[in-house]
Amino acid sequence: MKPFPIKPGPGQESVWDYPRPPRLEDSTRHIQIIFNGVVIADSRRAKRVLETSHPPVYYIPPEDIRLEFLHPGSGRSFCEWKGEAAYYSLQVGDKRADNVGWYYPQPTASFAGIKDYVAFYPAPMDECLVDGERVHPQPGQFYGGWITADIVGPFKGEPGTMGW
Repeated sequence: MKPFPIKPGPGQESVWDYPRPPRLEDSTRHIQIIFNGVVIADSRRAKRVLETSHPPVYYIPPEDIRLEFLHPGSGRSFCEWKGEAAYYSLQVGDKRADNVGWYYPQPTASFAGIKDYVAFYPAPMDECLVDGERVHPQPGQFYGGWITADIVGPFKGEPGTMGW
C-alpha cells in the first residue's frame, strides 16, 4: 500500500522530505535520556540521521553519556548506509535493559561523523527528551527513531509499512 504523507504545518518536518540514502547532520537540540531515574545522556552536540519515512535517530557523543552504565550488548546488525553496528546494554542500579543502544565502531565514509556515537531506543527508557519534549518511539521493534511534535509521518514501522 502506498503511503499518504501528512502535510507538515508551520515549524514541522515531514519524514517524506528526508533523503534516501540518509543524511547525517549536526544538531544543537538539547537531548536527554533518563533511565531508572538517572540522566544517562545529556547533549547539545548530537548528530541526527534523516532517512525517508523514518523519524530522526539521534547519535550522542560518548563524552555526553554516563558510560559507566553501558555494557557490551550481544549481536550485531548491518546497515547498507552506515555499516556494521554493535550494541550496548544499560544497567542503572537494579534495572537493566539489553541491547538498547547501538553504535558504529567503523562506519562507512559517509557516516564517519558518528563513529562511536551512541543511539538509543526510546521505548525502554524512562524518558527521552528533545528540547524538553518527551519523545514517542518509532513504531515497531526494530527502528530507533524519535518522534516529536515537529515531525510528521506516516512512519516506517507502523502496521502495513513493511513494503515501503
